[in-house]
Amino acid sequence: MAWNVFKFCTALRALGSIMIVLVLGIIGVTYYVIVVANYGPALFHGGLDSFVALLVLVLFHSMLVMLLWSYFTTVLTDPGGVPPNWRPSIDEESGDADPLVGLAHEGTGLDLNQSAMLGEPANPRTRACRKCNWFKPPRCHHCSVCGRCILKMDHHCVWVVNCVGALNYKYFLLFLFYTFLVTTLVTLSLLPQFLAFFSVGEENGTPETLVATFVTFVLNLSFALSIMGFLIMHISLVLGNTTTIEAFEKKSNPKWHYDLGRRKNFEQVFGTDKRYWFIPAYSEEDLECMPVLQGFEYPTRPDLDELQQF
Repeated sequence: MAWNVFKFCTALRALGSIMIVLVLGIIGVTYYVIVVANYGPALFHGGLDSFVALLVLVLFHSMLVMLLWSYFTTVLTDPGGVPPNWRPSIDEESGDADPLVGLAHEGTGLDLNQSAMLGEPANPRTRACRKCNWFKPPRCHHCSVCGRCILKMDHHCVWVVNCVGALNYKYFLLFLFYTFLVTTLVTLSLLPQFLAFFSVGEENGTPETLVATFVTFVLNLSFALSIMGFLIMHISLVLGNTTTIEAFEKKSNPKWHYDLGRRKNFEQVFGTDKRYWFIPAYSEEDLECMPVLQGFEYPTRPDLDELQQF
């Protein structure tokens, strides 16, 4: 008997509220150390100390607002699911057959696990999900944690308690971006206090404050370094118009079918309106042009389309 490890993925759903509380807890401790314990009181020191404290607090609060906005938008936005009973469109001009033809059995309905592939000769893009037992669009994958197919799925992230897919990928990337900025700012701001922790001399603050500052510095430094690598990886994926899952699938294909060039690839995720690039929202025009809202048809390389005609 084969052991299916994916059946235990549903246990990750129980981490939902715990992970949100953990994220808010880390932000809360960081806020206390930066604002209450260190740079808040420094506002009243006068001179250069007050100016530096004001600058740090303004930058910290501005980035923190964007971080929280991006985070909760990622958590609350549906990544994009397949509508019930969705099926591929029929192209009568090219002679594509209805993929449902021949799949129905008298008195039993559809059994896509056994017979969905009968539609493949007529329509090479026809795919069926063995878990959902129905057709799924291109660039769609099944999430074992969410228990459904996700459009342009990148991965399931336990930190945002959600899948990262077509409709919230931009928000997730902005969450990474602002988290990197905040953690970097906190690390640089607490560096003098961290170095003073090891120096011999008069200690500033209570032991509890010193411990909280030390832990916050180490924690934010660790997050800044790890997120920097993660952010660089996702930027390269966006510029190549691919996802984490697709990056493994296309290793044998040097010419990715959906690669439209770096600028167009970037605009497919962040939109064409530059005013919305750094906020977790889309303009009305970008929403109307999103491929997932147009029958799940994603633009492909023109040169590859022309080659397929011969």
